[in-house]
Amino acid sequence: MPTLPWVEPTVDKAIPSTSAQTEPSPPADTASVEALWDAYRASNPAVPATPPPAWHFCDNRPDAAECLALVLAGRKRATASSAAFFALQNEPLPAPGDHSVVTDFDGTAECIIRTTRVTVLPMDQVTTEMAATEGEGDGSLEYWRAVHWAYYARELAGTGVPVSRGLEVVFEEFEVVWPAPRHE
Repeated sequence: MPTLPWVEPTVDKAIPSTSAQTEPSPPADTASVEALWDAYRASNPAVPATPPPAWHFCDNRPDAAECLALVLAGRKRATASSAAFFALQNEPLPAPGDHSVVTDFDGTAECIIRTTRVTVLPMDQVTTEMAATEGEGDGSLEYWRAVHWAYYARELAGTGVPVSRGLEVVFEEFEVVWPAPRHE
């Protein structure tokens, strides 16, 4: 899989996500998470009764909404978190077969995804194919690097973990297994 020569990303005002500000979000809406999980379980009785973790993409409302829309449209089929995030939160890394309930920024359950593959690698080893699979922006590796560099800088601010080209990234590929009903 091709990678491009490393060029230190810079914050670019033309890429909205790189200049976003972190904003607090409410916890997941337990009732909507349980309702969505129960609907999925009705067709998949082998899954556990307890819902899996529920979370939203990104650290701000506009980016979270955009990523959720990309997932629901089938364009975004992966996400990349820093390994440091999992370590700092004392959370296990995702594994193939894991389920997650994806919410909107306000915590309302929107879909259920199942992890299909997890690759842990340095940030500078993310490939053009991986960036395209993540499906954000123009799908390019340059866009991926700029947006994720800025995101990791916000996420890891004050933790003592520097953002660098060697930062370990947890690249999680997934499939949507249960869309939320649409009320239009």
